[in-house]
Amino acid sequence: MTNIIIHTFLALLMPPLLLGVIAKTKAAFGGRVGAPFLQPYYDILRLLHKGSVFSTTTTWVFRAGPIVALATTAVAALLMPFGAHPAPISFSGDMILYAYLFALGRFFTMAAALDTGSSFEGMGSAREATYSCLAEPTLFFALITLSRLSGSYSLSQMLANVTPGAWLYAGASLLLLIGGMFIVLLVENCRIPFDDPNTHLELTMIHEVMVLDHSGPAFGIIQYAAALKLFVLGAFFIHLALPFATGNAYLDWGVFIASMLLLAVVIGVVESVMARLRLVRIPQLLVAATILAAFSTLLIIR
Repeated sequence: MTNIIIHTFLALLMPPLLLGVIAKTKAAFGGRVGAPFLQPYYDILRLLHKGSVFSTTTTWVFRAGPIVALATTAVAALLMPFGAHPAPISFSGDMILYAYLFALGRFFTMAAALDTGSSFEGMGSAREATYSCLAEPTLFFALITLSRLSGSYSLSQMLANVTPGAWLYAGASLLLLIGGMFIVLLVENCRIPFDDPNTHLELTMIHEVMVLDHSGPAFGIIQYAAALKLFVLGAFFIHLALPFATGNAYLDWGVFIASMLLLAVVIGVVESVMARLRLVRIPQLLVAATILAAFSTLLIIR
């Protein structure tokens, strides 16, 4: 029960901190002090206290978009084990539910954007659909590889099987998987080099252009859902890249928190040393991620 409480506590409170660490890292690279680590919390709270404006052309789909995006990501957080601890919800085949929860949230976000009738938001939805179609095969190849390694179809058992000892006989496969999943982590969370969450150029925006008409609490929910999605997918990546366990329950929680903060720093470094890719180059990189994950699966199938 204690582990479930800590799991829920971290899933609720820690995601915006990752955004703060990323922003602080980028500010350090730019020679600036930057906003405080807790600035994302202040921004979300400020939005929740504002009023909302809804266009008369929108329907219930527009209002449901942020809620469904948050709800699906929250359920995915309950399916994902954090560190060396199992997930609160676990059953055989939950890996499929995990993947399609993100797909459902993405679908409603795109539908809400299309519901406005805006050509700009329709453009962003088209790009989001294209990139997600190219990124999803990488995730499924990763799930197949992990399922083959563990002999299980449950995320908790699959990821618990990724230990330092597993690198002795499946190191090449896991290394390819890490490369592919890091690309997916960046594209699914609209980070550089695929998208810039801070851009204001509508013609180059992807995720941000889909939520241009949202305001107030609805936009705050979108911001929090995006942070939670980064946290959940980051936890998946940490299981692959840093599969360490001490055997002490509370110390393992500390290791997980430190690993997530380290991941946020790495993302901040990547965004500081790279420029955004041209739109025509993004599909090529996503296909490369799929190839890496596919080779990872081939290496583990005997």
